[in-house]
Amino acid sequence: MRNLLIILGVLFLSGCSKEFTEKYSLTNIPEETFWKTEQDAILAINAIYDVLQDRAAYSGSLNDGPSGLTQYDGLGDNCFNNYKFEGPGNFMEGNITPAHSLFAGLWASSYRGIFRANDALEKIPTIPSISDTKRAQLMAQVYFLRGLFYFNLAVYYREVPIVLKNRDINDRNIKKSTYAEVSTQVVKDLTDAIAALPDSYPAAQYGYATKGAALGLLARFHLYNKDYQGVLDATAPMLTMGYTLHNNYAQLFTEVGEQTKEIVFSVRFLQDAQSNNGELFSATFLGAPRINMQPMPNLVKDFYCTDGKPITTSPLYNPGTPANNSPQKLNRDPRLLASVIFRNDIFLIDLNRAYTGNTATGYGQKKYIRNTSVSASGIQAFSPGGQDFYVIRYADVLLMRAEALIELNQLSGAYSLINQVRARVSMPSIETAEGPGRTQAQLRDIVRHERRVELAFEGLRYYDLKRWGLLQQAYNAAIADNVAGYRPVFQSGKAGVFPIPESELNANWTIWQNPAWQ
Repeated sequence: MRNLLIILGVLFLSGCSKEFTEKYSLTNIPEETFWKTEQDAILAINAIYDVLQDRAAYSGSLNDGPSGLTQYDGLGDNCFNNYKFEGPGNFMEGNITPAHSLFAGLWASSYRGIFRANDALEKIPTIPSISDTKRAQLMAQVYFLRGLFYFNLAVYYREVPIVLKNRDINDRNIKKSTYAEVSTQVVKDLTDAIAALPDSYPAAQYGYATKGAALGLLARFHLYNKDYQGVLDATAPMLTMGYTLHNNYAQLFTEVGEQTKEIVFSVRFLQDAQSNNGELFSATFLGAPRINMQPMPNLVKDFYCTDGKPITTSPLYNPGTPANNSPQKLNRDPRLLASVIFRNDIFLIDLNRAYTGNTATGYGQKKYIRNTSVSASGIQAFSPGGQDFYVIRYADVLLMRAEALIELNQLSGAYSLINQVRARVSMPSIETAEGPGRTQAQLRDIVRHERRVELAFEGLRYYDLKRWGLLQQAYNAAIADNVAGYRPVFQSGKAGVFPIPESELNANWTIWQNPAWQ
């Protein structure tokens, strides 16, 4: 894999996240002087976390590069990626090739992380000064991170090369493994991580992967593969690990909410005068709220009224208000107002600046987006910032467990899980809104709707649509919205899998393109 060798051939060690990591620059430390102490091992692990901050991973883009996982709601019916060159917009319109950076970026970032993880797994056991218990915990973090990288490769590319030892990258003819083989590797890495990761860390080390993080990611992968008993097995311990839903949904997606007990695993960011490892997924413009990711009208309409009923049946909804054909925001699920900016809403508090509706969809993204032109630490709204991105939240864990119970036809246990998520935002229970005694098909629709409104703009919509087999339906909804300048085209096969990057095919003649993209 010559291309991997070029991309990954230098072990670049740097700081990773916020307070829990030391800020070192170790770009040029010789191999023979490293891997001597526990601190060396920690620095090497920090360098693996550092990969998660790539734009192609969880940092995102505002208008100057390929989108990352944070913008994958643009792949489907939730968002319009107005800056189509970032990737999702072109993907939806069928105007993209395997040479696009959307595909090359995630591929290269994932294998960069895998390279660093492999190096750590080989070298940490050789450091004699680390206790057995500490060594096991450090190795478990590495297994989790490698499992996360292979998770993303499996979900988006399906069949990819499995590289477990770095000497393998000198082999220019590493073949793709089957999806089943990649899945086995993901499960093995996460299972090995679960065995030794702690439930929590001291406050100064907040952000490192915990046992709950590995269990949550394993549950997500089992859900993708329709292993519903596996989902139940992985989520069961998490119910007693101390996770809770934060009582303020809107506040959760600000820096104030970053260390609440709802966060199972996040990618940490810091941007201030002393540090420069910020993100761009929370950045916005001053004239309009983040116009490169615009909520779609069909998503806005899908949020229920406060009586728990759709806008098509609720007496609380008046289609004539307001008169500009925009769905009314009064009497709606509080998550709508925490996630979407409507015309005339103030989106920059310090400037008292209102959104004029000057975007193609007529809406702006609110969840995660900064609401001041300059932060307290002097960071401008359109510059890299310090908002953590939540890879796994406890609300998602509850909904994953509920969905697994529904698919196994164990319906009674699903009610309380979904009701917990609704109650946090004062939405009525299933029994109150839809009625007791729901069928499996009805509860399936309920949990799918709940995932959409609870997890909007968190990068999971495409993952959900793929595993539900609803991609074509999502394309149809996006087409029906008739957004100016946006013409989605559903291409069966291509819509559900990323191509192997063209650069990788050019470098390795034994890797073949995914059939849909040939």
